[in-house]
Amino acid sequence: MKLIVGLGNPGKIYIDSRHNIAFSVVKLLAKVYRVAFKKDKDTFCLSAKTKIDGQNVILALPLTFMNLSGIAVSAILKKYKIDLPRPSLKSNTALKEGRGLENLLVVCDDVDLELGRIKIRSCGSSGGHRGLQSIIDSLASQNFSRLRVGIGRPHHKNTDITEYVLSAFTKKEKKIISEVIENALDCCRVWVTEGLSKSMSMFNRRQ
Repeated sequence: MKLIVGLGNPGKIYIDSRHNIAFSVVKLLAKVYRVAFKKDKDTFCLSAKTKIDGQNVILALPLTFMNLSGIAVSAILKKYKIDLPRPSLKSNTALKEGRGLENLLVVCDDVDLELGRIKIRSCGSSGGHRGLQSIIDSLASQNFSRLRVGIGRPHHKNTDITEYVLSAFTKKEKKIISEVIENALDCCRVWVTEGLSKSMSMFNRRQ
């Protein structure tokens, strides 16, 4: 079984924010595969079970807010016995060399990736993304796939980055974003059906 998690913040005020673009990707997956999300108190998530080309997949949206995403991800991994983590590993070396989580894909926004681009990786640090850092801390491992969806940096250097990621896309940006979300959905599908290497070769080139 595979798990695809979209990172974001719950609540209506955050629905259209840049920080929630990963929610939009996973919600579209659920729509395409005609499954509905249900609240699961045990995992602190909205989750849905589906099949993608015969593969069992769980789609999840944490309800813990971005900075505590790791609580939800570790809980849902444990519930469905997917690549169970080893929480005793704490050192930086252990994080890098910890158990691989081959069946976990985390979708998140990325300010350091230009608007319109996506990039999938097998592992790595959080790059300052608090949702990713929470997951790394909870799982004691950096070895899980992550699909970064570019939202770009603000045009004005004095713009507060927190305000920026929590703001909505402009009308001009929304035209690009709709295509990006579709592209990210395709990347998720390839990751499930053909694996990480194939998805990297297909989707990491500049769009």
